[in-house]
Amino acid sequence: IRDEETGYNKNLFCIPKHYEEDLERVFIPHGLILDRTERLARDIMQDMGSHHIVALCVLKGGYKFFADLLDHIKALNQNGDKSVPITVDFVGIKNYC
Repeated sequence: IRDEETGYNKNLFCIPKHYEEDLERVFIPHGLILDRTERLARDIMQDMGSHHIVALCVLKGGYKFFADLLDHIKALNQNGDKSVPITVDFVGIKNYC
């Protein structure tokens, strides 16, 4: 996102009430994030070929993106010509600032 990007008016989106006062604009719409996540899943499947996929989720903040990405990978895996084994694991990291 460029510095001069103005984003989208928050009134164009369904914003949860508890975020309305804290949010000024939306820079990346959810649909665009989902589209890019699906594209990333396709790229991963193409790059990995028939190799085993090991997916590692960094908790806590990454779980939703991780779940969406794995859903797309699984769908591609089920509907593709070949089935690739997938191993899933989770890691927690603490921030010491």
